[in-house]
Amino acid sequence: MRRVMMALALVSLQGSTFLFTPAFAQEAQPAGYSVSETLIGKLIDDPAAAAVLQKLIPGVWANSMFQSAGRELTLKAIQQYETVLTDEKLAEIQAELDKLPSKR
Repeated sequence: MRRVMMALALVSLQGSTFLFTPAFAQEAQPAGYSVSETLIGKLIDDPAAAAVLQKLIPGVWANSMFQSAGRELTLKAIQQYETVLTDEKLAEIQAELDKLPSKR
């Protein structure tokens, strides 16, 4: 009887591997950079991402406020202050950021 109960318990847990997975492994892994979610400071600190910004928005890149106060914002958040950051430009930046190796 004890073996039958143990077997039933194991069968019921067979598809529930999450019970044995460490909590940190259950968290979603970050995909890559996002114009709407990644802080500008993180983009600036990555040479490859910074090169994308320098290339696609050189005027914004040259603004000292972008490099200092902008660090705690996203590109989407500063879109309202920078007319060059149209939805199309953000999509272009996102396409280039998507080509970069994922930072996990």
